[in-house]
Amino acid sequence: MNTPENETVERWAWDYVLGTSLAHKLDPGEPPSRWEESPPARRLSAPGRPSELRVVDRAEKTRGLAAPLGRARAMHTFLHHELQAAELMAWALLAFPETPLTFRKGLLRILLDETRHMRMYAARIEQLGHRIGEFNVRDWFWLRVPACPDPAAFCAVMGLGLESANLEHTASYAERFRAAGDEESARIQEVVGREEIAHARFGARWFSEFTGGLSFDSWRRALPPPLSPLLMRGRPLQRDARAKAGQPDHFLDELDAWQPVDLPGS
Repeated sequence: MNTPENETVERWAWDYVLGTSLAHKLDPGEPPSRWEESPPARRLSAPGRPSELRVVDRAEKTRGLAAPLGRARAMHTFLHHELQAAELMAWALLAFPETPLTFRKGLLRILLDETRHMRMYAARIEQLGHRIGEFNVRDWFWLRVPACPDPAAFCAVMGLGLESANLEHTASYAERFRAAGDEESARIQEVVGREEIAHARFGARWFSEFTGGLSFDSWRRALPPPLSPLLMRGRPLQRDARAKAGQPDHFLDELDAWQPVDLPGS
C-alpha cells in the first residue's frame, strides 16, 4: 500500500484505530516515514469496528478444542486480542507524544507484529472451515487500557501485563491444540509466544526507563484500578520466557506468590 508523501505516522495510526475496514485492520500496510513535529496528545476513547465483528459485553469462552469449531473459536478470540493490542499501540503512540521517538517507533514495530499475528490466525480460522465474524468478540482491552494516565502505566498493563501473560497462554494453548491433534494451530501459538518475548521485554525496558527501575511493587502500583496481578499471569509461569523478557527472579517470585487481599466482610 502506497502512502501519500505528506502523510504522517500519527495520521496513519489515527486512521488505523478508527478504521472500520476488516481488510485494513488485518493489513494496514507500511506506515509512512514522516513523524509530526511536537504533536499534541490525542486520546481516542474507542476504536472503529468492522461490520463483520459483533462486539458483546460477554464473549464466549474458548472451550471444546477437540472439534474444529472450538479451535476456530479460540483462534478468533486470539485474533481479536491481537487486534486490540495493535490498536492500543497506535493509541499510545498518539496519547503520549512527549515520549522518546525510539519508544514510539517501538510501539509501531509491535503494532505491525500484532497485525501479522492476526493474519496468521485469520488464515488458520479459514483452514478450519470458519470465518472472521462467525463468533462474538469483546473489547475488554479497550475497557481498561485507556485509563492509563501515563506511559509507565501503559507499559505496566500491556508489556509487563497482558503481553507477558500471553507467554503463559500461548504455551498452554499450544499444548492443548497438540493434544487435540492440531499441530498447525499449536505451531502458530508457539510462533506468537516466541515473538511476544520481545514485546514483553520492550514493556519491561521502558517501564524501567520511565520509573527508574522495575520492582513488583512499583509495577503493581502502576496498574490502573481495578487491574491486578491476578489478570497478568497464567499458570504455570513461563519463567524462562519471562526472564528473556527482562523480568528478574525476585519479580517473578512475587508475581507467582501474589494473592488478592480479601476485603473485610467479603
